[in-house]
Amino acid sequence: MTTVTTGELLELAEKNVKLAVVEDMAEQFEEAYKLYMKALEYAGIYLFYENNPWLKKQNRQSFLGHYRRATKIRGRHHLHGPSLSKRAESGLGLTESNAKLSDVGGLQACKDVLVEAAIVPIQNPQFFTGKRQPWKAILLYGPPGTGKTYLANAIATETGSTFFSVSASDIVSKWMGESEKQVSILFQRARDAAPSIIFIDEIDSLCGSRGENDENEASRRIKTELLVQMQGVCNDETNVLVLAATNTPYALDQAMRRRFDKRIYVPLPDLKAREHIFKVHIGDTPHNLTETDFEHLARRTQGFSGSDIFYCVKDALYQPVRATLNAQFFRKTSKGKWVPCKRTRQGATEITLQELNAQGLALKIQLPPNTRADFDKMLARQKPTVSEADLKVHKRFNKEFGNEG
Repeated sequence: MTTVTTGELLELAEKNVKLAVVEDMAEQFEEAYKLYMKALEYAGIYLFYENNPWLKKQNRQSFLGHYRRATKIRGRHHLHGPSLSKRAESGLGLTESNAKLSDVGGLQACKDVLVEAAIVPIQNPQFFTGKRQPWKAILLYGPPGTGKTYLANAIATETGSTFFSVSASDIVSKWMGESEKQVSILFQRARDAAPSIIFIDEIDSLCGSRGENDENEASRRIKTELLVQMQGVCNDETNVLVLAATNTPYALDQAMRRRFDKRIYVPLPDLKAREHIFKVHIGDTPHNLTETDFEHLARRTQGFSGSDIFYCVKDALYQPVRATLNAQFFRKTSKGKWVPCKRTRQGATEITLQELNAQGLALKIQLPPNTRADFDKMLARQKPTVSEADLKVHKRFNKEFGNEG
């Protein structure tokens, strides 16, 4: 078994960087992007540890610069290549996202604030001089399933920023002092890789109200470190944006709530937004739905969250598969495809899916397109997951502390 040393991995990384720069200068952006990412794959997790003896600080900064260049190429030319290694992506590592703001139905106020905070400062840094500074910390709150996490991923895609997605399990450690160190490393990495976005999902699990009976020393220290680091981000001049999401805004510590420049309510989708969400999730799946059908489905899903609609569509899109599995009659189309049909249909042949598969015709079987009836059947048994009581809590918080209240 051949053992590869860290030094050899870094040599391979530097070799790929040199090749990437050549391709980049030649405007062969797709190949350059792949080589940049391959170099980062070799460098891997060694990039991010301050006490790593194999990688000097200047080399570390250099590789982070190459990563920023790769993300810009990806964003400008809509490329999708290899990501960083699994090891580097785990924990507090870098992640990639393919979400788009155009896929988000409604929520125009939320999107406008995120564009102001993340896109405008990168595209037009000359706007922010003197006392005029971009937003540094934004809290997204609202019922579950309304698209808070998706919004964060989408804004990272639009800006080409380095995206750090963090949850409580990434930070909390059983070793005393390790959790605070993880928080400090996270914010330092974000500054090194700026422009960057730190997204903290379910922030209430990390920053509940201090002084509660179930609070322990480790929990209190994590909250303190987060407060200190966020205060630092709000005061420094680096392009680091902190995004956080929560379904229980009242559970947040008041000092943490104060750290957010903007507190944005992410409500349930309205009628037009629900129409858009249905269209996005159906995508290019064969169907015969008309605009009237989409409006009908949007009206039937009053009170549904974006996540509820996603699962509705997922269930409905499976209806043609169920119909094909249970079909007793098929007909052969002019293109040689076998489509399930009713017994009375002209050209109907009494045969089952299993018999068609046994005859080697599996690739000739074609699913029927989705119909409005598929969605109506599914909606007859589907219920929204957000209650009126939950909505009242969020509306009250929005009125008391939200920027739209």
